[in-house]
Amino acid sequence: MDARLNLFDNPVASKTLKHFVAAGKALADDLPASTRELVLLRASQINGCGFCVDMHTKDAAHAGESSTRLHLVAVWREATVFTDAERAALELTEQGTRIADAAGGVTDEVWANAAKHYDDAQLGALVSVIALINALNRLNVITRQPAGDYQPGQFG
Repeated sequence: MDARLNLFDNPVASKTLKHFVAAGKALADDLPASTRELVLLRASQINGCGFCVDMHTKDAAHAGESSTRLHLVAVWREATVFTDAERAALELTEQGTRIADAAGGVTDEVWANAAKHYDDAQLGALVSVIALINALNRLNVITRQPAGDYQPGQFG
């Protein structure tokens, strides 16, 4: 599969990507790394972004995440390998990613559950990470970025 547009060679798209990457780096230390990678992976799965699923699976594995947990992210509700905090983050990710599927967006119950596990700064980071990965997923899906060739740490 060939990409419709080279996001790195296109002057406007590459400028935008630099800002997205900077935003991602600014959020890197505000959540546990494993939670962040699980959130990035789950949103990417929901959005059908092969490029991001490839990247976040490989980055998480490279950082020490177990293959069992990575394989079970798609079915986290039935899996016993995630903490209550991770489950709350994954639920918030799903509702925040599927806003168009449910009138009202994220429920008060899901928000309250996340707030039990994360302080205000972490909630701000979690919401920002969810919004950012959704934007990146859309860039990649719209332009049909191919998956499979990503190397851990490729983008710094």
